[in-house]
Amino acid sequence: MTRSMTAFASSEAQIGPLAITCELRSVNHRYCDISCKLPERLRFTEASIRAVLQKKISRGKIEITLNYRQQKSTGPDFLVDMQAVAAVLQATAEIERQMTSPGSFSALQVLSMPGIQKEPDIDPELLEQGIIDLCDKAMQQLLKAREREGRQLQQLIEERCQGVLQQVKSAQQRMPDVLQRLRNKLHTRIVDLIADPDMERLEQEMIFLLQKLDVEEELDRLETHVTEVLHTLQQDQPVGRRLDFLMQEMNREANTLGSKSSDKEMTRIAIELKVLIEQMREQVQNIE
Repeated sequence: MTRSMTAFASSEAQIGPLAITCELRSVNHRYCDISCKLPERLRFTEASIRAVLQKKISRGKIEITLNYRQQKSTGPDFLVDMQAVAAVLQATAEIERQMTSPGSFSALQVLSMPGIQKEPDIDPELLEQGIIDLCDKAMQQLLKAREREGRQLQQLIEERCQGVLQQVKSAQQRMPDVLQRLRNKLHTRIVDLIADPDMERLEQEMIFLLQKLDVEEELDRLETHVTEVLHTLQQDQPVGRRLDFLMQEMNREANTLGSKSSDKEMTRIAIELKVLIEQMREQVQNIE
């Protein structure tokens, strides 16, 4: 299954008194790069979250973001740390003894001080397991999104592969005309050499023309690479790196074909091949 490396997914779950949301963003990357953005209260789950993601993803830059909000419960809306309150009152009394005109403050002011209110406790193991399940659910959605986009990329690449095969066929059909032109050119050279014999020059001309003639190997390899690309796209495993290598090989053959070309039409075919291969290469960059 061809998968894209670009996708987004989100999921939400109620874990004890907390409503937790998980967002996953994925973009292309050479390796598997995971970035976690977690609130401090959930930071202890990072190692488990990374383990969940690494089991499913082999390539791509993955950013996971967790957020939570406190849900209303049947109990009190908030809890008060009475030890913290006592510490505040004791410190206040000591300070007031040093003041010439001590002031006063209300209980509401005390409640608004940092550390006075505390969040309800929740079993860490229960919280961690709930977050792992939540991340796994979001990951399944992300994989489905990557697969959907991957099918679109696969279709685009397959269409370009057919375009490459058409250009190769055009080049093969053009070759007899090219060969005939080269024969005529060689005949003219030989006639000139008969009038003014120069065996060294004749040998150079022969080598040059033979090099120009030898493009059949490049065309055969292009067909072979296209067959391998189409086969690779059907594999049920990450194929991005192999496809990237095949694009490099196909581009090398197209460059060689262009450099050997002595015909305007063959040059046009070589350029069209390079355009198609570059279009495929851009799509391959997003494949896992």
